[in-house]
Amino acid sequence: MVQRVAVIGAGPSGLTSVKACLDEGMEPTCFESSDDIGGLWKFKEVSEPNRASIYRSLTINIWKEMMCYSDFPIPADYPNYMHHSKILKYFRMYAEHFKILQHIRFQTSVKKVTQRPDFSHTGQWEVVIENKDGLEERHIFDAVICCSGHFNYPNLPLKDFPGIETFEGKYFHSWDYKGPEDMHGKRVVVIGIGNSGGDIAVEGSRVAEQVYLSTRSGAWVIRQVSDNGLPVDRFNTRFVHVMFKLLPMSFLNWLGEKKLNAMYDHAVYGLKPKHRLFSQIPVINDDLPFKILSGSVLVKPNLKEIRGSTVVFDDGTTAENVDLIVFATGYNYDFPYLPKHVMYKSGHRVGLYKHVFPPVLEQPTLAIVGFIHSDGSIMPQAEMQARFVTRVFKGHKKLPSNQTMIKAVEKDTRNIEKNYVVSRLTPLQVDFVEYMDDLAQDIGVRPSLLWLFLTDFPLFMRVFWGPITAYQYRLMGPGKWNGARRAIFTQLDRMYQPLRTRQLGPQESSTAGRLFKWSLLLVAGGSAVYYIQVHSPTLIPTLMSKLRPQTV
Repeated sequence: MVQRVAVIGAGPSGLTSVKACLDEGMEPTCFESSDDIGGLWKFKEVSEPNRASIYRSLTINIWKEMMCYSDFPIPADYPNYMHHSKILKYFRMYAEHFKILQHIRFQTSVKKVTQRPDFSHTGQWEVVIENKDGLEERHIFDAVICCSGHFNYPNLPLKDFPGIETFEGKYFHSWDYKGPEDMHGKRVVVIGIGNSGGDIAVEGSRVAEQVYLSTRSGAWVIRQVSDNGLPVDRFNTRFVHVMFKLLPMSFLNWLGEKKLNAMYDHAVYGLKPKHRLFSQIPVINDDLPFKILSGSVLVKPNLKEIRGSTVVFDDGTTAENVDLIVFATGYNYDFPYLPKHVMYKSGHRVGLYKHVFPPVLEQPTLAIVGFIHSDGSIMPQAEMQARFVTRVFKGHKKLPSNQTMIKAVEKDTRNIEKNYVVSRLTPLQVDFVEYMDDLAQDIGVRPSLLWLFLTDFPLFMRVFWGPITAYQYRLMGPGKWNGARRAIFTQLDRMYQPLRTRQLGPQESSTAGRLFKWSLLLVAGGSAVYYIQVHSPTLIPTLMSKLRPQTV
């Protein structure tokens, strides 16, 4: 029976893993190498080796209602897209509310995690740590949860850029970037058009003489401020998810790309990638298109070579007198404290059952939480993973055989490679809703749309037609939270509250608006019934037979 659990890392994944252990009656001990919680979201002026790092101005690109934990809403007065300092405050409130801090050992590094000699029977692990005094300690745990993240090891592929040794200026990885202070009046090349590369190019362009943004493959760029000025995540609903299952992906790609190009033509702006819109997570940046339009940022193809202070691009064009190169070239991932044989390799990625459990162990007492990449926030996904893991640890959920898990991992790899653009640096991507629903099904907390439709229609409307927030996974089953229904009903109030800083008079809704809402209601209800009928054709007749009055 698992009782003592080691949790490695006190970032967002580690915090929710400690809470999940406490919820299941286990005794977690969290080892955190730094002096504070937060992981990636703890800003430091100087980047520390083997730790994630962020820049001073970083604001999260996920709407607050979509990024919070399922039983602890973010305060209503917090902005919809939060600065990293606000996110850290939220983590502090979460840790204090659920009494997590007393289970964390700060300034304690995990050096090695190995199986005990009797592992096949006990599933136990020996964890070797170095405490804040520099002394080594050894501890025995019934299970281990690794939450050390995957933005710790910068990928700096200098060998791919001939002539870098001749460069006369300064270069560094985006991991080292803190702010644009060194860019004043400089000519800057940013290599890579992910979210970090886009942010650095935009911020640097405000003070630099010129910024060049070099990209090998291009990117689709979307805005956080969407229709009617609402957060773009607001429109990630179960209804939209159903449409993605019913309509051809080629049509959805065409529709999405058409909408994006209506705002700014990606081909004209030099951004258009080779891949389709939903084959890779897009770049989220409201400012980049204007910076391109104003000439502050010039989009260029891949960097071919460097000649002193001259940068040559693949199309033969050059950037002269370059002072600074920023490599926004992604990250390598590693778990240096784990034995190599416990990890199963599948394609480019570490193969994990349900993206959590190594499928080759005799006992399921090692889990990786937070090692996931999707179109949603890491916080609710890590929380769902932690809830799944602790249910397995306590014996409430039994994993299949090793061979079955390996087959499932290989199937996942094939699906990922079929549906997404993957590489060594980005080997993993999942659909947020599918993945959350899959784990929720295993835990027993997936909301039943049909049951809600029949028993609580107002709640059904908000679950099906509203944003897919994590509160939905606290409505029923293990870990049910009595405040979940209210959190769902008030989530849009929390969206509007930080915007209401200037009071206006009351506005009446029009008849046309009400008719439009009712038409959407009918479409949503019909789509839900159709979806259920297609995927579970016997469910509706079974429920109707139970509701039919019995005759004697």
